[in-house]
Amino acid sequence: MASHAIACARRWLSIALLGLTAAAYPLASSAGVLPEDRADVLYHRYDGGGVTIHGPSVLVRKTMAEKYSASANYYMDMVTSASIDVEVSGASEYKEERNQYSLGFDYLRGKTTYSLGYTNSDENDYQASTTSFGISQDLFGDLTTISMGFSKGDDTVRRTIADPNDAERRIVDPGFKQDVDRWSYRVGVSQILTRNMILGLQLEVITDEGYLNNPYRSFRYVDPDDDLRFRLATEIYPHTRTSNAAGVNARYFLPWRAAAFGGYRYFTDTWGIDAGTFELGYMHPLKGTRWTFEASIRHYNQDHADFYADIFDRVDQQNFMGRDKELSTFVSNTFHVAATYEFVPSGWRFIKKGTLNLSYDRMQFDYDDYRDARYSLLPTDDPNFRAAGTEQFYSFGANVIQAFISVWF
Repeated sequence: MASHAIACARRWLSIALLGLTAAAYPLASSAGVLPEDRADVLYHRYDGGGVTIHGPSVLVRKTMAEKYSASANYYMDMVTSASIDVEVSGASEYKEERNQYSLGFDYLRGKTTYSLGYTNSDENDYQASTTSFGISQDLFGDLTTISMGFSKGDDTVRRTIADPNDAERRIVDPGFKQDVDRWSYRVGVSQILTRNMILGLQLEVITDEGYLNNPYRSFRYVDPDDDLRFRLATEIYPHTRTSNAAGVNARYFLPWRAAAFGGYRYFTDTWGIDAGTFELGYMHPLKGTRWTFEASIRHYNQDHADFYADIFDRVDQQNFMGRDKELSTFVSNTFHVAATYEFVPSGWRFIKKGTLNLSYDRMQFDYDDYRDARYSLLPTDDPNFRAAGTEQFYSFGANVIQAFISVWF
């Protein structure tokens, strides 16, 4: 029973995760060098906005004949949701589980690395598969790396309904099945500017086509019989969306083995959303110990989609109508801290080295045109009651924790 809140939480969780999850815009490509033999075991947890997501992940990489590298990853989300969307719709708290499997293969030939990947995820009402291909090339004495990639995704959207034979059980609706096709094109350049500084530039274009809204989500409109209240109707989205993103990242290595890093990413799409992300961070190894600490801040802001509104005047006000708060105007700020401890630095049996890693992210979301509709559901004689469209703007905080162990062999 996937909801907006879960999709939102998963998106921000994926941004916060380190180690097992590759950064959305890596600073430098691995062209000319295959990934090291490595195994990671991770536990992640997101808690905020009435949504809890947690679960394990396991990743293994292995190099063969100094030309080939294979990787396999298993990732699980166990979800409990009682978000504001669930409360406003009148539904009760629910639970679901998502399992994701990924396979990757790299081939190194000279200064060129060819990469192929496949990912499949499955939950009771949503199945997704993505195939990707990438190529990276080192140039100019390995000072410059150019990378290009393409991904094709095929998703199937279902929905669950109450079991007619058991009101407390939900089953997949046999009469509802929608498809989504996704294409992603990306190109990046990484340049070593000085002995201490690396700069990266990235560009990505994504095209989505098909059923792009959530079958459970509703927009609200003024109740024609009572202008203090609202009614709900199923959202109506366009069937196509093209997104463009450009980013720049830099990392500067300091004389005491520390590093400062930062970046900016700009996003725009055909739905009218414009967004920017700014990040600044610092990494510092503690002298005389095996500890490394990291801290960073991230600021994100966006404008709302053209067809978004917190509340509409009537049910047929326009062709497309949505109230997903991810399409609204909002700002989020994230504070990130992490610590890494290196064990067996000299190796032990088949282990070359290992690290224990722990990170914490505190996220704050503040919405400028998405109101807390729960206040207009209260009895009119309740002192906290607010008429539909006059409620206070919604905001919430979230905590993300991840702990993982990495072993090189």
